[in-house]
This record gives sequence, structure tokens and C-alpha cells, in this order.
Amino acid sequence: MISMIQLLPNSLLALLPMNALLAQTSDFDTPATHAPGPIFWIIYCVVVILMIAAIWKMFSKAGQPGWAAIIPIYNIYVMCKIAGRPGWWVLLMFIPLVNFIIIIILCIDLAKSFGKGAGFGIGLLLLPFIFYPVLGFGSAQYQGASAGAPGA
Repeated sequence: MISMIQLLPNSLLALLPMNALLAQTSDFDTPATHAPGPIFWIIYCVVVILMIAAIWKMFSKAGQPGWAAIIPIYNIYVMCKIAGRPGWWVLLMFIPLVNFIIIIILCIDLAKSFGKGAGFGIGLLLLPFIFYPVLGFGSAQYQGASAGAPGA
């Protein structure tokens, strides 16, 4: 069997380095990937603790148990109750693409439940590490489920 290298004219072979033909090496060094440093992990832990505390405080303002903020899936159920949406909406969060629509509606209803507007709800969606602490630690008071309210 004749290889592709044997078919190339000798003048072309002289111009091309053998490594380029065989794709065995590269001309540049790729840096090894490194794990994130300690500064990253410190900032990450601070943000996570801030978010847990803010959601805990928000749940407490709404008359729900604060510890629900640290229980996965159950915390979404509690948010549905606060926003006035049925609990079975948690199941919709497991459906791809539908979950995006549900979380948008849930964030807007959550903001309205605390007397904030739809813009604040979009802020909850796009910048949660800023807007949840504002909602939890700020002066906003829970005004009842917004989804069942007229004009909501």
C-alpha cells in the first residue's frame, strides 16, 4: 500500500517538516490547566453564604421556614408558594426549555409578592447575588402571593 507521503513530490517534501505532515507535535506550548486558587474559593464561599442568608431571610419574611433555603428542590417549592404559584410547578422545572419560562415567571411573581416591579424580578433572574440580598435584607415586606392577586 502506498502512503500519502510517498505520493508527494520530493520538492514538496523538502518544504514541509515531517512533523506537520504527521501532526505529531505543535508549534506552540499549551499551558496546563490549573485548579482555581484560594482567592477564588474564598470569594465563592462568601457569595454562597450571602445567597443562603438572603434567601433564608426572604423566606422568613414571607412566613415560611428559613431552613428551606438550604434544601434543594424544596426551596423552589417554597418559592412557588411565596409567589402564589401551585407547588406542581416544581415539576415543570425539570423540563428543558420550559424551566426557563417558569423561572422568569417565578422571579417576577416573587418580586411582586414583595412589592417590587417586574424589573426587579428580571434583576432576580439575571443578577441574583445582588437582588436576593436586597430583597432579603432590605426594607421590602411580604405583601402576599402576587399570582392570585387581581391585576398581577
